[in-house]
Parts: sequence; C-alpha cells; structure tokens
Amino acid sequence: MEKAGEVNEMVHQMQKFSWVDYIVFVFMLAISAVVGVYWGFMKKQTTQNDYLLGGRNMKVVPVAMSLVASFVSGITLLGSPTEVYMHGTQYAYIMGGIFLMSIVMTQVYLPVFHELKITSNYEYLSLRFDNRVRLFGSVLFAFTLVGWLPIVIYVPALAFNQVTGVDIHVITPIVCLVCIFYTSAGGLQAVVWTDVIQITAMFGAMALVAIKGTIDVGGIDVVWQRNWDSGRIELPNWDPSPLARHTIWNLVVGGLIYWLQANAVNQTMVQRYLALPTLRGAKWAVVLFSIGISVLYCFCLYCGLLIYARFYDCDPLQTKLAKAKDQLLPLLVMDVLGEIPGLPGVFVAGIFSAALSSLSTSLNSMSAVVLEDFYKPFQRKPLTDQQAAWLMRGVVVLLGVVCVALVFIVEKMGTILQLTMTLEAMTMGPQLGVFTMGILMPWVDSTGALVGGVSGLALMSWWCLTAQMAIARGYISHPHKTLITEGCTYNYTISYDGAGVISDEDVNPVLRVSYMWYTLAGAVVTMSMGIVVSQINRARGKAYVPPAPKLLAPQLRWLYREPPHPTDELYIRAYEHNKEPSQMNHESTSINMKPMNERESINS
Repeated sequence: MEKAGEVNEMVHQMQKFSWVDYIVFVFMLAISAVVGVYWGFMKKQTTQNDYLLGGRNMKVVPVAMSLVASFVSGITLLGSPTEVYMHGTQYAYIMGGIFLMSIVMTQVYLPVFHELKITSNYEYLSLRFDNRVRLFGSVLFAFTLVGWLPIVIYVPALAFNQVTGVDIHVITPIVCLVCIFYTSAGGLQAVVWTDVIQITAMFGAMALVAIKGTIDVGGIDVVWQRNWDSGRIELPNWDPSPLARHTIWNLVVGGLIYWLQANAVNQTMVQRYLALPTLRGAKWAVVLFSIGISVLYCFCLYCGLLIYARFYDCDPLQTKLAKAKDQLLPLLVMDVLGEIPGLPGVFVAGIFSAALSSLSTSLNSMSAVVLEDFYKPFQRKPLTDQQAAWLMRGVVVLLGVVCVALVFIVEKMGTILQLTMTLEAMTMGPQLGVFTMGILMPWVDSTGALVGGVSGLALMSWWCLTAQMAIARGYISHPHKTLITEGCTYNYTISYDGAGVISDEDVNPVLRVSYMWYTLAGAVVTMSMGIVVSQINRARGKAYVPPAPKLLAPQLRWLYREPPHPTDELYIRAYEHNKEPSQMNHESTSINMKPMNERESINS
C-alpha cells in the first residue's frame, strides 16, 4: 500500500496546472466561440450552399489546414507516440501510402465529385446507381460517426484529467457546448476558420514538447541512441506474410486503401474539397493536406521516441505512473513542461483543438447528409432556406448532445477503443468498394453495387468483431519492444496477470491478419460481389444502360466508348421522335444523369 501511495503522490505532484494554464485553455475556447459569432451573426449564412459549402468560394490554404485539423483527432495525437514507444517506428512508413493516396485521389476520385457540383458525396451514388445505394452509403456514414465521435471527445478529456485532476464529466460538456454553438451558428466557414486556429495550436503544442523534451533529455543524439539501442528505430519490414502486424507492404498498400477511404470518399473530407471554387484548387488542397498530415505525424512519432528516451530505464506503464497507454504523452508533458506556467495549457489546448476540429467537421457533415440524403430524396416539397437552416442547426445540436451523453457509456466500456476501430474497419472497405465500382467499373449496376456493399459489410462485421473478441480475451497478442524498470528511483508494485496463455497458432489464421488489410479486404469483397451480381443480371437479360461519362473517372471517359447498339436508349428515343440519333445527344446526356433505376425505365 505504501508503494502504491508513493506512485499516487508522484502523479498528484505532476498535476501542475496553474491558473495561467487555465487562462490559455479558456482563451482557445473563447476564440472558437468568437469565430462562430462572427460567421453566424455578423456574416449571415443565408442559403444552404453558404452553410454547408461556404458558398463554394473558400480559399485553398485555410481548407487544407482545416482538413489536417479535422482528420487528426486527439486519438491520433496521443495514440501515435504510444505506438512508437511500444512497437517502434515501423508505422512511419504509412506516409508512403499517404503520398500514393494524393496521386490516386486527385486523378481518379476528386474530378468526378467536383465536376458534379454536389453537396453530399452520397448524391453521387443516386446519380450513378439509385436511392437504395445512396441510403446504404449514408446510413453507414451516420452509424460510424455516432460510434466514433464519443471517443474523439473522451480521449482528450482523459488527457485533461491526467494533467489537472478535473473530472472528465465536468470538462466534456463545457467544451462540447462551445463546439456545438460555433458549428450550428457559423456553418462551414466557422468550422474552417476555427480549424485554422486549432491546427496552429496543435503544431505549437507538439513542437513545444519536442523541443523542450529534447533539450531536457540531453539532445537529439541521446534520443536517437537510446531508441537505436532498444531496437525502436526500424528499417522497412519486408515480410510478405499478411499476419505480420506492420510491414512495408501493408503500410504502403493497405495504407493507400485506408487513406483513400478516409480522404477520397468520406463526406467529412470531400465536403470541404467541394467548397473550393475550382478543381485545380481542390487538387492543391489534397497536396497540402498530404504534406501537413505527414509533418504532424513526424512530430507525433518523434514524441514517441522522446517518451522512450525519457523513461528508457523506468517504464511508467508497469509502475502505474501512467494508468493507460494513452496517458504517456500527457505524462511526458507534465514532466517536461510542468514547471513552466502556461505551457501545459498550450498542450492541453492543442489536444482539445484536435477533438474540437474533428467534432465540428463531423457535425457539419452530418447536417449535410441528413438534409441531402435522408430528407430531400423522400420529400417532394422543397424546404425554404429558413426551414433548411433550422433543420441543419437542429441536427448539429441533437447529434452534439447525443455524443456528450454517449461519453458516459464510453467510460464504462474498457475495450471501447478497440470496438471503435473495429466499427470503422467494418464500414470503411464496403464504402470505398461501392464508390470505386461507380467510378471505375461502368458495367456494375445498382443491384450489384447494393448486394456487394451488404456482402462486404456482413463479412467485415464477422471478421472484425471476431478478431477483436479474440484480442480482448488475450487469444491474440502483439509482442512489444522491451520495457524495463531497473532505473526507477521510487517504490512501485507490478501486478502480474495469472491467466493462462493461449498460443497465437491455436487461433484461426484469418483472425490474425493485420488490421492494415481490413479496408482493402472489405473493398475487394464488395467489388467482387458487385461484379458477379451485375454479370448475372446481364446474363438474365436485364436492361443495361451505360452511365453518363461525367460519372466515371476521367481516364475512362474516352476509353469506355462502345459502338452504339440498336437497343441503346439514344436510338430508341430517336426512333420514337422520328429524329436522327445525333439530334438526341443533348437529351440523352440529361437522361443519363438521372438515377440508374429511372434510366432503366426509359429502356423498357
């Protein structure tokens, strides 16, 4: 008991959050609220286009900064350093996948969405297929978002609790209310400009920790040497086995597919690319986003090396100085910055900035999906701008309140972080597969796309949930780097788990496949089933209508030029109207932009 008391006393002594730190933290929240007031009340958002897309007149650099800010949540800022501390630098090679993603996205996916001038990217699914597929995609998005957002809020609240001792249920509602206010009031403009402020806070916080921590440890050569000696500095792992947790193959190839889903077909990201007035500007935003996210990852990964260099001979996880892996970085911050008033406040502001930017973007995107995908396709009476504004603001407030309430549930579920990652993996692959079939596979019809999406979701649900249950029960384990406690200068107690150990070889090999392959597997299953079902429909004589060229990737618009067939809708309509087929070109194009099921009725 004395040993545990000594550790608890050290934790209490490290919670040096002064009144200066509180001022810094509150100042960050106040700036966000002021931005919301400015765009919500002084710069009126008069139309749906203004609220959801900033009038499609946003600037490239702020949008790129907003994209980085919203993609990087507190989970990333706290989890990436932990990954390096526990498993080494192999994860850094995922930046190769980010680079490849920027090429594929700018050349294949982005031109299609941007040229259609849509608001929700799920509108594309109704144009290319039908409303069934559109509803499937938007429901998956909503389902994933509601499960992910409470974690985004909870993780930084946990960090705040580590450095201040303030209960998470006190700080969470306060921070979320500020976010709900500026998002509902100011729309996308407020979201983007608060993101610009928040990404500055994030970079500043990570840079402060990196610079001050390096100085305290003894210089960058000490950081490098201690991590090199422990095997944490790693060359690429060329192991071709799909069971290996991180290899150059799953990080670059699997990372490419993961990042395509996250950036190229995800409503929260695509919505801001569509807010830019030109396709060229949107492509530049992708490039700047890729650079910005890579730089921030470098900061996070270096902080992981720094944590080990500081605690190389006294692991805080075994001694319970840090009660959870995600508290390693806050522990380092209080150890390095705790003596300087204001700097812990900057760090906490940076971590919460990451959460706020992710939350605000998701709330704004969800309001777009509810309006465009859940309301408009099923209601003939159009809403006035005022009615639409109330609906969108209502969605923001309601979803925000639900997420705050779900934090109470998150706290009670010990494996919630794993479950959230599983939820994402279940839905990511099928979503990417459905969009890819639409953009790159003109022969896939709406029924094939829907059956493929449902099949991919069913398989990935079984795979991911079963694998996560095996991990939670200890059937699957991933060995980490050596951690020692020989150099500790305080008393501690190490508790050992007496449970029996089950060999990984006794577990189904499919369940041991690296999580980095999940998104690719889900997409491949979805596309394979979509192709098979579409071919069966063709063999059964179901009418096939080629999609309009605008709905395909630019590379296929000239390649996919089949010679006209007497049963083509162009010839049918020309015959019915006693005109030459060339005279029907304009009409045919407008018909082809209708949902697939409406176009099929023309051919019947």
